[in-house]
Amino acid sequence: MKEPCSLEPGRIVQSLQGRDRGGYFVILENRGDGFVLLSDGQTHKLSRPKLKKIKHVRAKPVLLNLSTLRPEGGGLQDSDLRKALVSEGFAEKRSLCRESGACSVPRTVSEKEV
Repeated sequence: MKEPCSLEPGRIVQSLQGRDRGGYFVILENRGDGFVLLSDGQTHKLSRPKLKKIKHVRAKPVLLNLSTLRPEGGGLQDSDLRKALVSEGFAEKRSLCRESGACSVPRTVSEKEV
């Protein structure tokens, strides 16, 4: 059985719920009370990270070393997070459906269609 990925700073996660559903983020801090602070450098910047419940994210098997994202020194910037997400292949929102590409959402039929 596969061991689940830990939710530590630097882990890339995918949002499962909310209006940012399907987006990829980097964990900045695990608060320990069931919440994590997330940033993607674009919609949720380092100056105002997203607070999200851990049950609403899916951890990916990629762990970034946040201290080495800025090799020339200085503090971490939003552009560093964006570049890291792109270089790891997590640039765009992805569908939460399986590889088949089609979600099985039942469609209701109106009376006019019958």
